[in-house]
Amino acid sequence: MKNKTNFPPGWDEARVQRVLQHYDSLTEEEAVAEDEAAFEDSTQTVMEIPNELVPAVRALLATRAR
Repeated sequence: MKNKTNFPPGWDEARVQRVLQHYDSLTEEEAVAEDEAAFEDSTQTVMEIPNELVPAVRALLATRAR
């Protein structure tokens, strides 16, 4: 029996495969440049949180997204 994958709204198998292909095709230099660009994006915030708080943060973000 095949497992059914549940994707977030707007996502499907094809989109997941495109994202995977994008990251698999990056050179190390391109990956670093993409990461650095994300840190410089003034519309986003990057935070470090303890691993044990990740489930609570995800739950909070999920309520915000709804």
